[in-house]
Amino acid sequence: MNTPETVTRHLCITGRVQGVGYRWSMAQQAQALGVKGWVRNRRDGSVEALACGPADAVQALIDWAQRGPELARVAGVEAKEALGAAEELDGFEQRETV
Repeated sequence: MNTPETVTRHLCITGRVQGVGYRWSMAQQAQALGVKGWVRNRRDGSVEALACGPADAVQALIDWAQRGPELARVAGVEAKEALGAAEELDGFEQRETV
């Protein structure tokens, strides 16, 4: 029985991505895709996220992140492999700004 490859990606999203419902929308999207992780605002105006799950689901979330919710204006999404970063994740949560 084949199980899908699990991947973990660290995302940094720039542009007009704060104050537009980006974190909430990403959490909803991730939950719908079955991706675990977290999302938070950063003081520099960007949004940071960690996504862990089946490779195709994580890629679908990255694709969504490049558009974001309706009011967002995404300038860029940097997605890096996050080795060993899949801490004890339970669902997908919004975290406090750092």
